[in-house]
Amino acid sequence: MKTPKRIEPLIQDGLVDEVIRQLMSGKEAAVYVVRCGEEIRCAKVYKEAHKRSFRQSVNYTEGRKVKNSRRARAMEKGTRYGRKAQEEAWQNAEVDALYRLAAAGVRVPKPYNFHEGVLLMELLMDLEGNAAPRLNDLTLTAELAREYHLILIRQVVRMLCAGIIHGDLSEYNVLVDSTGPVIIDLPQAIDAAATNQALKMLLRDAENLAAYFGRFAPELLATDYGREIWALYQSSKLHPESVLTGCFKQIESPVDMNSIMREINDTLKEEEARRLYRLLRSAQ
Repeated sequence: MKTPKRIEPLIQDGLVDEVIRQLMSGKEAAVYVVRCGEEIRCAKVYKEAHKRSFRQSVNYTEGRKVKNSRRARAMEKGTRYGRKAQEEAWQNAEVDALYRLAAAGVRVPKPYNFHEGVLLMELLMDLEGNAAPRLNDLTLTAELAREYHLILIRQVVRMLCAGIIHGDLSEYNVLVDSTGPVIIDLPQAIDAAATNQALKMLLRDAENLAAYFGRFAPELLATDYGREIWALYQSSKLHPESVLTGCFKQIESPVDMNSIMREINDTLKEEEARRLYRLLRSAQ
């Protein structure tokens, strides 16, 4: 097929030898099957901001640090240079997340190179040697739904142990290759420690998984893995092999009414003392 213009620099630099076909076109990028020497990989070509249907939200970009002060000011002002820098930061977020998660043992496509807004990474295949389908395209048995759900919940835990929350995890952002589910699409991934919306994003990821797999195994709809995972994370007890139950009960401390009444009485006494002091001052 004709080489897409955005991939031409990679061919010129010897990173790609041939574009075989387009694999898919999504809300933020188009993906192509390419040949790199003797290996078949995929090239994710990010769409320009005005051509994307997915918009960067402050929920996703909060906490992302820009070391170059000039770039940071330009991004804040929304200048042409700033918008370009923002796009680069958005794309780099996925590249950084992929490398971090791959190193942490999370099942994500293996990244190879990022050049001129094009991400070269592993092409995931099914048992027949075809491109791996999205989870949403499969019909599951209850048993397989429970198995895949558990695998992905464990991946969510491993991600959080690496300090990352996907932020947009659903059946549309999971491929199923010859060995099982693989998490994809991470430009909106957030730093759990630097984002006020971390709990909200984690809960949404967990709820999305429960809602999808609950179609095939209804008992999963009653689980609450998100809050259980977050409670362990906040108490520094979460680790990649944490055993989860899917249950979570909010433990509320009993109210100490005696302590509350003492505080109220102390406040009233202080206010009465101030009132008497003002009366004495006015009488002098």
